[in-house]
Amino acid sequence: MHIKSVITTGIAASLTLSAFAQQTKMKPEETEIWEPEPRMVTTYADRAPSDAIVLFDGTSLDQWVSSNDSSSPAGWTVSAGAFTVVKGKGGIQTKQEFTDYQLHLEWRSPTEIVGESQGRGNSGVFMQGRYEVQVLDSYDNRTYSNGQAASIYKQRIPLVNATKPPGEWQTYDIIWTAPRFNADGILVSKARVTVIHNGVLVQNNVELDGTTEYIGIPKYKAHGPGPIALQDHGNPVSFRNIWIRPL
Repeated sequence: MHIKSVITTGIAASLTLSAFAQQTKMKPEETEIWEPEPRMVTTYADRAPSDAIVLFDGTSLDQWVSSNDSSSPAGWTVSAGAFTVVKGKGGIQTKQEFTDYQLHLEWRSPTEIVGESQGRGNSGVFMQGRYEVQVLDSYDNRTYSNGQAASIYKQRIPLVNATKPPGEWQTYDIIWTAPRFNADGILVSKARVTVIHNGVLVQNNVELDGTTEYIGIPKYKAHGPGPIALQDHGNPVSFRNIWIRPL
């Protein structure tokens, strides 16, 4: 072996032994962190955790307004603990605006199958009113892959298709990290999102290229907090049990 290699190997071994010796001299409590202590949150099997903001409690759309006119009430119908898109009334959005959060919602496409591809059970969940997680009846309904249920519309294809049959309730659990801009409006970090569809991870902390565009390339424009918005695509999609935890 070359002398230089012997010296290098010896130094590395000495450093390793030194680190090992230092580790064995340490006490367990030297690597224990006691502060800050995570606050207690109460969880439930069938409703929002104790620190969540309930956006729909099954009785009214008081937390929502029209996306076309924020001074007008949401024009969708509420019945049997859920609310349903009313064709032609336009989308709705939350009165409150948010930045980073954990969002839970449940949705259901119509039992009666009408249309195909994008014309079947179509709606959408918009993060900060700009970035869409697609809602679509993708059960035995082929469409373009970056436009099916749980896609980041026209941007990211879901890892798998976890869609249930029409008429069954489905869940989205969405972890949203908003984009960041500097004082000059220049993008510092892109938006990121994780989506769990019916308990299955389908978007794994993916990065977005910009706002949702039906035609054209996604792009960013500086903005602050924004609402959760739901789309009127002309199909009677229903929603229930919506809550959010700002992060």
